[in-house]
Amino acid sequence: MSGNDSDHHVTLSDGPLGIADVVAVARGGATVSLADGARAAMERSRAAVQAAIAEGRPVYGVSTGFGALADVAISPEDRTTLQVNLLRSHAAGVGQPLPDDVVRAALLLRAQALARGYSGVRPIVVERLVDLLNARIHPVVPEQGSVGASGDLAPLAHLALPLIGEGQVRWRDELLPAETALAQAGIAPITLEAKEALALINGTQIITALMALAVADTEQLLRAAEIAAAMSFEALGGDPAALAAPVHQVRPHPGQVATAARMRRLLQRDGTLPRPRRGAVQDAYTLRCIPQVLGPIRNALEHARQVVEIEINAVTDNPLCFPDDTGVVSGGNFHGHPVALPADYLKVAVASLGTFTERRIASLVDPRSSRLPAFLVPAPGINSGFMIAQYAAASLASENKTLAHPASVDSIPTSADIEDFNSMGTTAARHLARVVANTQTIVAIEVLCAAQALDLTEREPWGIGTQAAYRAVRAHIPFLERDGPPLHQLIETARDLIRSGTLQEAVDAALVASAGRDTAQQIEEGGVG
Repeated sequence: MSGNDSDHHVTLSDGPLGIADVVAVARGGATVSLADGARAAMERSRAAVQAAIAEGRPVYGVSTGFGALADVAISPEDRTTLQVNLLRSHAAGVGQPLPDDVVRAALLLRAQALARGYSGVRPIVVERLVDLLNARIHPVVPEQGSVGASGDLAPLAHLALPLIGEGQVRWRDELLPAETALAQAGIAPITLEAKEALALINGTQIITALMALAVADTEQLLRAAEIAAAMSFEALGGDPAALAAPVHQVRPHPGQVATAARMRRLLQRDGTLPRPRRGAVQDAYTLRCIPQVLGPIRNALEHARQVVEIEINAVTDNPLCFPDDTGVVSGGNFHGHPVALPADYLKVAVASLGTFTERRIASLVDPRSSRLPAFLVPAPGINSGFMIAQYAAASLASENKTLAHPASVDSIPTSADIEDFNSMGTTAARHLARVVANTQTIVAIEVLCAAQALDLTEREPWGIGTQAAYRAVRAHIPFLERDGPPLHQLIETARDLIRSGTLQEAVDAALVASAGRDTAQQIEEGGVG
């Protein structure tokens, strides 16, 4: 399913959502609806809350204050006011607004969690979240202010304010008061009842929204990084012996084996791989160890995907409302540590990808290693070619190293030490998004330099995959004869090819077509039954 598929529809029910659903709603034209079964489940859990209220049982956030104020009793007549006060007081986020795609993902994920029917909210609450999504009314949510437990309190409070007609939103390219946008869209604000404001803000949906989009982006990025590495491998005359299957079968980490196979597929034509350059006994690590470096990044990505797809469908509220004898139970599902650690893990992995890629860029522009004109331009000196493109890659790789510091190793207690261990998962996920964006640009620079180097070798790329990649680049970016347009324009064009998937799709199409031809030839020769 495609995130750009306007025909895609997501239904909130007891069935699971996947990362592709999140991308379809966050970045595409997918619409959202609430299943009747989900409404029934919410009504049952709401009944559990009402029963606790009727019996006079103390329930956190219903008949009490919040955090360190949990021992303060709230009278029945003040419980509606408590909901409004909670959103207003907790909407204390700071910094720049989160991008609309992250906000849309968070709206979807909060609606999904509440629709599971364990949070004690009425269906109208989720219906209003769905209304915001379908009307494309996006709450303004500052990116900073969450410690990742007790959930993403501050940003989710900003996300929820428009439901009561407060806060600011972006709608039709305008920044508007929520009350104005809702009125123009024909959506009525709601009055939140006991437990509902707490249910809206107690969860990990900002962390998970950032993570879901980062996983999707990293999948595209890793595909592009393998293509760029294969292009450089050819341009620099790498020895394909290091990619041979037996080498990796004796160290069978799944990512390593898969990356080696992918590299062979990209580089081969008619069952053969390109010849290595003469004179080198062994290549540098950034050519010889591509499977051993990109493979673990594949493994980190797969781990992150598995965690995120659990969290997308998790109930991260507190207290939880079970419509059976269990009743209303306080727990800790709001804690962000289960997603904070994978966010840091993936962030470190992607940062290492950027560093690894930058080193090949340095090899491409250096005539001592490439045996090509300095900085990949026919007349170096009067022209500087791709000299400063490597500086840009080095700058981004260095920035990534700072951003890659694990946020989850830090914890600052909050709420008078009642919340005494916090995950900082939102910081980890925000920094992950920046590392992914930086590394997209680094890989784009490698694609540019590798295509230029392939031209300067005056040989047609050998591999089916590398040839398709070269042609996809040259369809949008010409060979650089001399210093001409500002390089940042070429870098942005190459980055767009990666972010849109255009480069990856062109290569995949060529590989599929080649596989079809190979199979047809085997059938003709009697090699396939």
